[in-house]
Amino acid sequence: MDLCAAHAKNLFHTNSFYHRPIPSNLGRSRVFEITVSRRNPYSKGYRLFVVSATGKNNHDHNSSSSGNDEWSIPEEDGTRGNNSSDGNKSDNNSEKCHHTNLDWREFRAKLYRDELKEISDADTHNQGGTLPISKPLGAQWAHPIPVPETGCVLVATEKLDGVRTFERTVILLLRSGTRHHQGGPFGIVINRPLHKKIKHMKPTNHDLLTTFSDCSLHFGGPLEASMVLLKTEEKMKLPGFEEVIPGLCFGSRNSLDDAAGLVKKGILKPHDFRFFVGYAGWQLDQLRDEIESDYWYVAACSSSLLCGALSDSSESLWEEILQLMGGHYSELSRKPKQDM
Repeated sequence: MDLCAAHAKNLFHTNSFYHRPIPSNLGRSRVFEITVSRRNPYSKGYRLFVVSATGKNNHDHNSSSSGNDEWSIPEEDGTRGNNSSDGNKSDNNSEKCHHTNLDWREFRAKLYRDELKEISDADTHNQGGTLPISKPLGAQWAHPIPVPETGCVLVATEKLDGVRTFERTVILLLRSGTRHHQGGPFGIVINRPLHKKIKHMKPTNHDLLTTFSDCSLHFGGPLEASMVLLKTEEKMKLPGFEEVIPGLCFGSRNSLDDAAGLVKKGILKPHDFRFFVGYAGWQLDQLRDEIESDYWYVAACSSSLLCGALSDSSESLWEEILQLMGGHYSELSRKPKQDM
């Protein structure tokens, strides 16, 4: 099987990965809304509250306010050069702001953890017990979220046991999707290694045959396309790749030339890359229906947890995420399939 022979005609326009315009109506500031479950975090019903934080844009945009709700490429507006010293000052200011809000997901996870502690402390106080000492969040965490977002994971529920393609899978959502007929959510299964290397597939592409020949292959999903995941330093911006979460980027088969170039320059190593055969994709309403029908749990996970799974064996990731989510999720992770 030749990874480069796979076609993504069902999903992507030509160059649609990297050339969507930056929204022009954001002005000088952006409001980030962080939604956290309230009350009982382990029940299916969520009571939500929203935390808003304001941060500056990377650049001052002088274009008209069109009102178009278009998706942009993360950090794309920071990759182009500037022709003036004022532009450099703007970049410096925006870079500081970017580092301040580098991973809002971690901030949300802390809020979620604090909410759990508040509930636990209230129960302990009512029972006359001693309150436990608060612990730091830690490098590896996972918690449920009410709706899918780019960089979240879909964790297969017991309803998918017996469905060979998806049972006990963890899907990393590379894009959360739009209502456009070719802009639906898509992602890759990240806990199904094929226990084969690229060289075993006898690829015809020169870069796959040489630079990446010893890289491992993973099953990414039932739809026909090849995807590449790349672990990077959080501040690193790379041509041909799109950031999913801090420290993790993705590309398609069209990114192979860029990937090989980064290795040849010594910027990255071949084993920083993970190659996936296939992907999973939905229409926007289709994924929502599957979640509401309890086929998937939606969760946010730390970059450390996901990157660690890509470095080591990922086959236990399903159990690890459910255990970190706690409550009935943790109980599910310990049940054998035949008991479900």
